[in-house]
Amino acid sequence: MRCSAVLLMGPTGAGKTDLAAALVERLPLEIVSVDAAMVYRGMDIGTAKPSRELRARAPHHLVDVVDPAERYSAARFLADAGDAMAAIAARGRVPLLAGGTMLYYRALQAGLAPLPAADAAVRRQIDERAAAEGWPALHAELARLDPASAMRIRPNDRQRIQRALEVIELSGRPLSAQLAQDLRGAASRDDLPLVLAPSDRSALADRLATRFDDMLRRGLLDEVRALRERRDLHAELPSMRLIGYRQLWAHFEGALTLADASDKAVAATRQLARRQLTWLRAEPRAEWFDAADGKAPERIAARVAEWLEKQGFAARRC
Repeated sequence: MRCSAVLLMGPTGAGKTDLAAALVERLPLEIVSVDAAMVYRGMDIGTAKPSRELRARAPHHLVDVVDPAERYSAARFLADAGDAMAAIAARGRVPLLAGGTMLYYRALQAGLAPLPAADAAVRRQIDERAAAEGWPALHAELARLDPASAMRIRPNDRQRIQRALEVIELSGRPLSAQLAQDLRGAASRDDLPLVLAPSDRSALADRLATRFDDMLRRGLLDEVRALRERRDLHAELPSMRLIGYRQLWAHFEGALTLADASDKAVAATRQLARRQLTWLRAEPRAEWFDAADGKAPERIAARVAEWLEKQGFAARRC
């Protein structure tokens, strides 16, 4: 059993970080980051990590958890978030889960499907086949064996193609069928799911382009250069596959001009925002607030205060 919580969800670039900090300053909440990128230390600008000043005012759990050379899974997030939420409740406060990694929200709300663990030998075989046939060929095989997974995985997404084929090899069942068993329909009825998203999607697209330009001005190139200078990092690590880092890594390798890398990063960020919105629209209990509405922060604060009072969380524990 986990603590009930406020879920502040939304697409990337919607303003969740600043709003979460404002809520913490007014209400008995503590922030638990639900972001697969912010867990990595030394990757601050490209992940839009909250500034040190903001985190001093409103501490965030699950930020700067692992080194970029490490892998961080949804299962580990589930365990870490559970520990953080229990500690927050023990202090008489309420977890405010804020971020945009939808798989992590699914894990918190409904658990994780009991998928087989990674198998080094199977992964090596898949990698050897990819080297000989190419990843698009393996994606075509995945489309035959697991059409649902192939539809959501890009033909050049090596990591996800590998995992989907690995699951089929180890379990004999499609990944999509196993995920469908557990990742829907078990959300806690005590949670307060809120969505902050702009009503005008074109405005969000423009904002994401402006935000990436600002990241470059604030030193994202230097951040990626410093990561490349480490001997233990490479382009296939999950941390280096993150949007922005992936494209700028290719730029440093000479595969893309800076302009092309920037365009690809912005396009990938916009695609991410569209996927997030698609997922959020499937949340039946979520209450939506327009990020472009100047009164939205006050309305959300009032809704959270109402929920806290009704649930009596000041006296509750996990």
